[in-house]
Amino acid sequence: MAESQEKAPAAGGNTRGAGLALGLLLAMNLLNYIDRQLLAAVEPPLSKEFGLDEGKTGLLASAFLYAYMIGAPILGRLSERVSRWTIIAASVLVWSLASGWTGLAAGYMALVLSRIAVGFGEAGYGPAAPALIADYYPIEKRGRVMALFYLAIPVGSALGYVIGGKINDMWGWRHAFYFAVIPGLILSAICFRMKDPRPPQPVDAKRPSILADAKAILRIPSYTLNTAAMTAMTFAIGGISFWIPKYMLERVSKLDPGQSQNSLLNDVNTTFGVIVVVAGILSTFAGGWLGDKLRKRWSGSYFIISGVAIALAFPCTILMIYLPFPYAWFAVFGAVFFLFFNTGPANTALANVTGSRMRASAFALNIFFIHALGDAISPPLVGYVKRHTNWETAFFLVSLMMVLASVLWLIGARYLGRDTDAASRLAEP
Repeated sequence: MAESQEKAPAAGGNTRGAGLALGLLLAMNLLNYIDRQLLAAVEPPLSKEFGLDEGKTGLLASAFLYAYMIGAPILGRLSERVSRWTIIAASVLVWSLASGWTGLAAGYMALVLSRIAVGFGEAGYGPAAPALIADYYPIEKRGRVMALFYLAIPVGSALGYVIGGKINDMWGWRHAFYFAVIPGLILSAICFRMKDPRPPQPVDAKRPSILADAKAILRIPSYTLNTAAMTAMTFAIGGISFWIPKYMLERVSKLDPGQSQNSLLNDVNTTFGVIVVVAGILSTFAGGWLGDKLRKRWSGSYFIISGVAIALAFPCTILMIYLPFPYAWFAVFGAVFFLFFNTGPANTALANVTGSRMRASAFALNIFFIHALGDAISPPLVGYVKRHTNWETAFFLVSLMMVLASVLWLIGARYLGRDTDAASRLAEP
C-alpha cells in the first residue's frame, strides 16, 4: 500500500509546538461539545414555541448528524492534501456562525438548515483534530494525550447542559445559541496562523482513491470491530442523552408541580451537567491512564477495559430508569462514568492501527459509521417509541446496544496488538 512511503514522524511524533496545538484543539473541542448539547438543553421551550412533537425535535439532532457524517469523509480526505489547521479554522468559523443562525431561526425549516450547517462545519474538525494530535505525539504518549483531548466531551457536554439551562432561564432559549459565536471566531483566527507538523504534501497522481483507502482501512480487523463497538455505544448514548433533560424534567415535575418549568429545567440541566463533568473527568482520565498502563502487559488493553466498562454501564442505565428520586441520580453518575471510560482508549486505538497518510480518512470513516448507524437514528427512534409506549421502554431498548458494544470490543482485543505493530512498521522510514 502507499502507506509504505510514510516518514518517521508519523510513528515517533513531531513534538515541536505540540503543547500549544493540544491546548488549542482542546479549547475548540470543548466549544464543540458545548454547542452540541445546547439543543438538548433547551429542547422543551424550543419545541413548545414551534409546536414540535418528540419525532420532529429528534430530527433536528439527526439533521446535524447526517451533515456531520456525510461531510466528514469529504473533508477528512481533503485534510490529507492541505494543511489540517486550515481545514480546522474554516470548520470552526462555519459552525460558530451556524450556531448563531439557530438562535435566529423563525421556523422549523430554518432550524433544520442551521443544524445542517453546524454539522457540516464540525465535519471538518472531527477527523482532522485527532489525526493532527497523533502526528504531534508518539505512540507511547497517545493514550494519555487523547484522553486529555477527549476530556472535552464530558466537560463540554456538561457545560452545554448547564449554560443552556441557565441562559434559557434568564433570557430565553434563543440566546443560548449565541454563546459559541464570538469564542469560535477567535479560535478560528488563531488556527489560520498555525502550521501543520507534516511536511508539504506532494501531489501524487497515483494516490489511491477514497474508495481504495476505505477498503484498506476496513480490512484492519481491530479498526472494524472498534468502529462497530463505537457505533453501538453511540446509538445508546445518543438516544438517551438527547432526551435526558426532558425525561428528568417530567419526573421532577411530578414531585414539585408548582414550580415553573424553566426553573425546573435549569435545575435538571445543572444537576445532570455536574454529574457529567465530574464522572466524565474521572473516567476519561482513568481510562486513558489504565489503557497505557496495561498496554505493556496486554496488547489488547484498550479494548479490554472499554468492553468491561461499557458492560458495567448497562445495569447503571437500567437502575436510572427504575430508581426513585434522588437515588436515580446516583445511577446516572455510574452510567456516565462507565460510558466515558472508553473515550481515550477507543480513539487512541483508531490512531494506532492506521498510518499517518490515511489517519484522517480513518477517523472520518469512523465518524460516518458511528453516526449513520448510531445517534443519527436513535434520538427520533426513542421519541417514536416513547410516543407509543413510555420513556422506560424506549431507554431500555437502546441501552441494550451497550451489551453489543462490550462483546465487540472484547472480540477485537485479540487483534489490536498485531494491527498496532503492523501500522508502526509501515511508518518506519
